[in-house]
Amino acid sequence: METRKITIEQAKQMDLVDYLASLGHYPDQKKTRNQDYWYLSPLRTEKTPSFKVNRKLNVWYDHGLGQGGTIIDFGILFHRCTIPELLEKLQASFSFHPPLVPFAGQQEGAGEGKIKFLSGHLISSPALLRYLEQRCIPDQIADVWCREVRYELNGKRFYALGFKNDAGGYELRNPGFKGSISPKEVTFIDQGADNVTVFEGFFDFLSHLTIYNNQPPPTNFLILNSLAFFEKSRPIMEKHGNIHLYLDRDTAGTQCTEQSIKSSDQYKDCSFQYRDCKDLNQWLVKNFIHVKREIQSLNKTKEIMQDINNRQVSRDWKRGRQI
Repeated sequence: METRKITIEQAKQMDLVDYLASLGHYPDQKKTRNQDYWYLSPLRTEKTPSFKVNRKLNVWYDHGLGQGGTIIDFGILFHRCTIPELLEKLQASFSFHPPLVPFAGQQEGAGEGKIKFLSGHLISSPALLRYLEQRCIPDQIADVWCREVRYELNGKRFYALGFKNDAGGYELRNPGFKGSISPKEVTFIDQGADNVTVFEGFFDFLSHLTIYNNQPPPTNFLILNSLAFFEKSRPIMEKHGNIHLYLDRDTAGTQCTEQSIKSSDQYKDCSFQYRDCKDLNQWLVKNFIHVKREIQSLNKTKEIMQDINNRQVSRDWKRGRQI
């Protein structure tokens, strides 16, 4: 059966904010207000956001170029193509892509409505894969611990990275949204170790795995998913000999770390490793080139050692045959 082609009018109904997200362009969170979303222009190079999308009217205007219009006008300039060629490009987005970035002003716990879980599967959305790349998390690590979660809010469908907690709920993240699907709870990963490593959020946990090339020292993991769960989690933490804290270096995280260290020698402050950053993921993004070189060097060393071992085994085998 032949697929019905998208029309110009249907294309104009596509949400510009969602479409820009699918292309890897996200609004400046500090400058965006109400229905006006500000971007670094996708059409040229600039350092200060001057490309505006009015989401209510679903139109854009590039103040640097002095041009604007609908998604059709943008697409022709961005892709440098004709209208028929653009409609073909938009066909897949129109048919298969639910919105990525929630409506303006949506924040965690905003009380706008209950988030309903629809489905979870392997991460395949180009926009979410780009988001992981921006946060310097390899796909191989994210695929083990996260899912692409489809959810519904106020009658509209969205998708985001989902990290499951121990009660069956999910922490949700995409470039424009931070929230959760109830019930909210911690995530404890029992590896049978005598010590536990504690993170405030799951991106810090994924960053830790990335830094250690997915081969961290033996430890159990506790991802709080909210600092509010710290006190409640003390019993499970204090069953371990050593408790390594990787909390945020904001006021709340620093106070929590300092109070814990005073209460027991079990608690160890590991946030000094990213003393100039808010959290471990921010440090990873800032130092990713160096981390990547270290990982490559480590892999090369392992290859050399394996080659040496193989040669030794081969020599021993030949000597055995000679005897």
